[in-house]
Amino acid sequence: MKKFLAFAILVLGAGLAAAQEPQMNLPRVRLAAGMHQIDAQVARTPEQRAIGLMHRKEMPQHEGMLFVFEAPAQQCFWMKNTLLPLSVAFIADDGAIVNIEEMQPQTLDSHCSTKPVRYVLEMNKGWFARKGLKPGMKIEGAVFGAR
Repeated sequence: MKKFLAFAILVLGAGLAAAQEPQMNLPRVRLAAGMHQIDAQVARTPEQRAIGLMHRKEMPQHEGMLFVFEAPAQQCFWMKNTLLPLSVAFIADDGAIVNIEEMQPQTLDSHCSTKPVRYVLEMNKGWFARKGLKPGMKIEGAVFGAR
């Protein structure tokens, strides 16, 4: 029993240590917002989505993270353990931006889609505004419309 307990503590400790590291090796997808190119990591699993951009200290301006859910639903995001200020776009199946929210680092404030969506794109804070992107405009990429 002691060996099992020690092993369980070791595994749990390793999992917590891994959770403190940013996830940097997720698959990537190329997206476009008009002439602006986006290199987005794709978070598809519940675990990948739960970690998101946590623990990142920096992110290049053309990079972001695309969260892909199994079915459209109201999606809500917060910034626990997220060090970077981010902008989040909630995106419909056809790539149309539903709404955009600005998020402050390390807060538990909830930022939600105004309609059910399957896709959520996080970029550095102010990215969408600097590119002139607003709700109704489209983000293009092979992922949109894919099931």
